[in-house]
Amino acid sequence: MAEKISKKEALAYHAEGRPGKIEVIPTKQHSSQRELSLAYSPGVAEPCKQISKKKDDVYKYTAKGNLVAVISNGTAVLGLGDIGPEASKPVMEGKGLLFKIFADIDVFDIEVDASDIDTFVQTVKAIAPTFGGINLEDIKAPECFEIERRLKEELDIPVMHDDQHGTAIISSAALLNALEIAKKDISKIKIVVNGAGAAAMSCSKLYLSLGVKKENIVMLDSKGVIKQNRAGLKGNKKIFATNRRCDSLDEAMKNADVFLGLSVANIVTSEMVQSMSKRPIVFALANPDPEISYKDAMASRDDIIMATGRSDHPNQVNNVLGFPYIFRGALDVRATEINENMKLAAVKAIANLAKETVLDEINLAYDDNTLTFGSEYIIPKPLDPRLITAVAPAVAMSAIRSGVAKLEIPDWNKYRESLKKRLGLDNKLIRTLTARAKRNPKKVVFAEAEHYKILKAAQQVSDEGIAIPILLGRKQKIIDLIEEFSIEFENLIIIDPKAISQEKKRDEYGDILWEKRKRKGLTQFEARKLMRERNYFGSMMVENGEADALISGISRNYRTTIKPALEVIGKQDDVKKVAGMYIMNTKKGTLFLADTTINTNPTAEELVDMSEMIVKSVKRFNITPRVALLSYSNFGSTRTEGSSKMAKATVLLKERNPNLIVDGEIQADFALDSEKTAGIFPFSELAEEQANTLIFPNLESGNLAYKLIQEVSEADSIGPVLVGMKKPVHILQLGCTVREIINMVTLSVVDAQIKR
Repeated sequence: MAEKISKKEALAYHAEGRPGKIEVIPTKQHSSQRELSLAYSPGVAEPCKQISKKKDDVYKYTAKGNLVAVISNGTAVLGLGDIGPEASKPVMEGKGLLFKIFADIDVFDIEVDASDIDTFVQTVKAIAPTFGGINLEDIKAPECFEIERRLKEELDIPVMHDDQHGTAIISSAALLNALEIAKKDISKIKIVVNGAGAAAMSCSKLYLSLGVKKENIVMLDSKGVIKQNRAGLKGNKKIFATNRRCDSLDEAMKNADVFLGLSVANIVTSEMVQSMSKRPIVFALANPDPEISYKDAMASRDDIIMATGRSDHPNQVNNVLGFPYIFRGALDVRATEINENMKLAAVKAIANLAKETVLDEINLAYDDNTLTFGSEYIIPKPLDPRLITAVAPAVAMSAIRSGVAKLEIPDWNKYRESLKKRLGLDNKLIRTLTARAKRNPKKVVFAEAEHYKILKAAQQVSDEGIAIPILLGRKQKIIDLIEEFSIEFENLIIIDPKAISQEKKRDEYGDILWEKRKRKGLTQFEARKLMRERNYFGSMMVENGEADALISGISRNYRTTIKPALEVIGKQDDVKKVAGMYIMNTKKGTLFLADTTINTNPTAEELVDMSEMIVKSVKRFNITPRVALLSYSNFGSTRTEGSSKMAKATVLLKERNPNLIVDGEIQADFALDSEKTAGIFPFSELAEEQANTLIFPNLESGNLAYKLIQEVSEADSIGPVLVGMKKPVHILQLGCTVREIINMVTLSVVDAQIKR
């Protein structure tokens, strides 16, 4: 199911807060007058003089080596066509965002008001000294071919038109693996290419480099089969003109081994697929709707291998599998171009990665433990963190071997490790959880649906297919808010626990609660009355299996909100006390903080119990916990009641879990800086790699810490997460944002999937 995104939501995303999607952030200290003098005048004169003597020193003293220009003239934007340079800017900013989060490459987007080839080329050449590489984007054919050719010839930095080569590289990797599974010889296969634009031409050319015979390719454009006797043929179309006797797509498809579609939706029929050879390969890549639907293609025959451009089907041909890592590798060896050998190296690296054992975190993301190399897994998933360490080194090595690299990589293992560290800048966990949640959305009760933020979040998780919202509150009040804030809902579920229509349900729920708590002073009358309160009613829906998770707390005191959940659902049988955990996605990577919301001043023994619960939760995300028990003291440097408690807890935790990576008592800065720790405390278990699970000595310190991180950094957060409950109940913090609510709902859905 394609995600539903409303016009209002899309416009608000780009306009709210700081307009746009990218910003420039200083990388050097700049707080003092001396630092400003070093940054600009007079200190800046020294690197300028060095660069004037030796031009390549620009890579040493400036950001050029990690800076790519994403350049367009807006003549072929997405599915929008020729909309002009200004209108293309949101797309170019988005491409810049992808470069940054997947490969830590900085980007300036450049929109050029030039539709003719000469002006465009001259403009790009004039600004090229700024950049280490150039990504051409959304430029119409046939001009894009000549523009890229000339810029590659006239510049000494990597230039790539991703619309052409991105799809070619990813589909080539998919083709190699599909042919291996189908047991077909690439030199003998017959290919039908429907579409003759930039991507189709580039795919076809790269297929030739892989071993496909040109005489075995039949290409079609809007006029039909491109034949050698067609008048007026020139350029790339002339290269792929065929003399085969076929005039239509259905004729071309007969006995074909491969179909590549880069055209329009629903142009291929089931009968056409049935007419193909044994074990046919169908790449229907038109977006958002392919040339033939996945359902129809798969129903047409059982020996098909299919790929689309969509994320909701197996084998998504997605350019993000390639371009960030190709440029990463090219920049890191200061390549002067991206040549055919480098593209082929990327193809083979991507293809080979699909044959490796699928990581647990990918299985978690797609809720599928059966992912393995085969007809439904011929290319890696976009969330695979190994792409950067597979593709970038392959491209860099190819650049060196083909003689276009100005730098060598002295130690490839160290280089791969440096690439892994770059991934800490990306919020992978939330993307992983989102992908997992969407595979099997659950019913989530929103106990405070009379709040506009809750309604906005509920709408978004519904549209994205993350969860099925159930809204508790007064029906008319909720409808009025939906209209006031122009929130669009499909299949709206509203329940008012106070309504007369819910009297029978209130009595039923009340009697269940009374049975649970009748020996704790609760009367049947009081239990039924409590069901008029939304937190009790919602908790009972989860307890009774009529919903999978409960979200509440945006407008109520934390303890007031958690009390109904504890009374109705309760903690797990093996848990002594529930705990509150915050998940913070920072530039240091994902951090798990506890206890941040519940236990005021736990004993050493309680800290150990809590730490073990948190460790189990971290492992559920397929992350190896590295635990630091925090204090203001390092390993006995100051002995007080508080530091001694953390030291004792560390010993007990290690005794009970000898294989756990844990140390303490330790200060937070050492816990999060392994190099610093290795220099002063080389004996520490955290000397090799920083901690990711932080256990605080008391509620006050934990609560202060997560709120400080939230306010002074751009950390994306999920929390507070209730750990130790029988069923998923999560309490929002007062005044949280819509994004934080969505993150919490996403986690709740995954939590429900795991508990089921």
